Amino acid sequence: MAIAQHQSLSGRSPLHDILAPEAIAIVGASSDSTKRGYKAMVGLIKDGYEGAIYPINPKADMILGVKAYPSLEAISGKIDLALICTPASSLPGIIAECGKKGVKGAVVLASGFKEIGGEGVKLEEAMMAASREHNVRIIGPNTSGMFNLHKKVNLLALANVKPGHVGFISQSGNMLLSLVLEAEHNRHVGFSTYVGPGNQADIGFNDYLRYLGEDDQTHVATLYVEGFRDGERFLQVARDVTAVKPVVVYKSGSTELGAKAASSHTGALAGSYAMTVDLLRQVGVSVVHQSDEVLPVAEGLAQLQKAPGKRVAVVSDGGGQATISSDRLSEAGLELATLSDTTQQRLRDVLFPQASVINPVDVAGSTDANPALLATCMEIVADDPNVDQIFLVGMFGGYSIRFAEQLLGDEMRGAEAMIELAHRVDKPLVIYSLYAPIKPPALRRLHEAGLPVYSSIEHAVQVLAALGERGLYLKNAADQVPIEAVVPHANQLAVFEKARAEGRDLFEVEAKALLRSHGIAVAEEILVTDASELADVAAHFGDQALVMKVVSKDILHKSDAGGVKLFLKGEQALRDAHDQIMRSCKAYLPTAEIKGVLVTPMAKKGTEVIIGVSRDPIFGPVLMFGLGGIFVEILEDVAFRAVPLSRHAAESMVEQIKARKILEGARGEAAVDKAALVDLLLKVSSIVSAYPHLAELDLNPVLAYEDGYAIVDARIIVDQETSA
Repeated sequence: MAIAQHQSLSGRSPLHDILAPEAIAIVGASSDSTKRGYKAMVGLIKDGYEGAIYPINPKADMILGVKAYPSLEAISGKIDLALICTPASSLPGIIAECGKKGVKGAVVLASGFKEIGGEGVKLEEAMMAASREHNVRIIGPNTSGMFNLHKKVNLLALANVKPGHVGFISQSGNMLLSLVLEAEHNRHVGFSTYVGPGNQADIGFNDYLRYLGEDDQTHVATLYVEGFRDGERFLQVARDVTAVKPVVVYKSGSTELGAKAASSHTGALAGSYAMTVDLLRQVGVSVVHQSDEVLPVAEGLAQLQKAPGKRVAVVSDGGGQATISSDRLSEAGLELATLSDTTQQRLRDVLFPQASVINPVDVAGSTDANPALLATCMEIVADDPNVDQIFLVGMFGGYSIRFAEQLLGDEMRGAEAMIELAHRVDKPLVIYSLYAPIKPPALRRLHEAGLPVYSSIEHAVQVLAALGERGLYLKNAADQVPIEAVVPHANQLAVFEKARAEGRDLFEVEAKALLRSHGIAVAEEILVTDASELADVAAHFGDQALVMKVVSKDILHKSDAGGVKLFLKGEQALRDAHDQIMRSCKAYLPTAEIKGVLVTPMAKKGTEVIIGVSRDPIFGPVLMFGLGGIFVEILEDVAFRAVPLSRHAAESMVEQIKARKILEGARGEAAVDKAALVDLLLKVSSIVSAYPHLAELDLNPVLAYEDGYAIVDARIIVDQETSA
């Protein structure tokens, strides 16, 4: 059981001086018990803050027994942090005063800034101008405040909050209160640092996460996020932090990142909640989807850190709960470990004959007279190399309540044996008990020793899933290094510049030429700009069945315009198709500028997938992979990863989609060449990183074969605004 001391990340966050201050000024301190300036003073005094407290109020000499000052300038000592409780309109001037006094950071409680628009935006800009000029970091504005319980800095004046090792950053003050009340009822979970980031006018989630990653008192960094300000930077920081300690994120709602309506499949799906979840998991973050999962998962990760894998052995004293546990484990992507013959025989040797010794293990009454036997069963399955985690399910801790008081001694001995086992093996022990809500002695002893006990099977399973996911992420850390970008070709850069100058996207022939120039297999194709060229084209391709597609910057969806003709053979078929395409496209859009038609051999039947890239306004370039063709936006069976990709990330995309069984060869079909798809994903990633004006890319469909693939359609949208 690893509750390890965490090595520091490279560099030291400047937030240490702000979030662990040696001296605090309360600007707007008050003797009115309804004011925040009063409550903050109470929180500091009651918790025994050992640093200097400076109440600022020009109308008071003393507040709560502490000498008050008319201004920051009147204080002779140094100040690390100012809590500002005055109205929004006063902030630009007060921040300037803070800077002149050498205050390092300010917590701005007031609302009425960017979040209200109009004058609020201007006010926030003025405050931030003062912040930059005077080098004062801003928490907020519109923040619920902060605390650092190990430094006894409780600026929220929350009562009964236990110091501990869960760091929490939340855009919702009520979410903090919910977790605090839950922890108070739990009695075992405590907090290190809390911050409400508010508008993130200055300090953002990535800055707070960096601090929590460096803070020795924080064993798990936990975040409630409504919106990221700089998602790309957050992913970079998260990758660093998850290497040394767990990070848990609860992301509310869909991201709705403000991207314009996109014309490609990839652009339409990017910016989704599913995309955000995939990107967070890519860098090792544990994502929870329900608010009541936040604290259980944070507690479990703080105490147990990781598991070797996702194979779970269930030890239960009730068949029904064993079945429920198996269902929930399967739904969470965990596996029921296959117990070895030796393990099963050892279990038979200690259990009643009617006991089930396959996984899940059901003791079937064997422990009614000796609950310590549950610990013996856990020891036996823990010795099995096929087992990564052990899940105890049932009524442990309540035998002395349910059956006989004299069983308390056996339960306590069982608890001690479990504690010894947890310290001996590198396999997490997670306990669910019916009796967890009433906290009987044996369960209290487990909690004291750092073993999590849950009153919900579902919560316990989410902890097991997070432990397994984190363990596998760290195990594959060496394979997480992103591939390097290719060296851009001068002639391809010139194609982008030409398209930008003409205010258009790349033509399909140009998009495929770009792919081909960087080693991606693309079928031969000929651009026909005049019908007189069709005879030579027919002769060149011979008896092959051909496809003809219109080439026009004005016609985005070629099929809708009648701009695609299939199964063409011979010169006359090409001429007829050419005439039909020209008539249909002119009827569809009379003003369309048609460059010509593209002729290429028909691809043989294969499994349709899509590969696409979109430059997300928050997270930067994001690559998508999934089931292709017309179903991509209907089924949305896709996986996302931030670019550039590592090989492991590319492989995990292919394995993530629900349609992977189709790729593996469903209903007698041959399995597709997954290695070729992974190679294609990596090459696309390297191309995107090399060409800054590539805004979106759609390869849809890509036909995957038993050997290789064929790119049927390629589209590249050009960034018309960003300079190189």
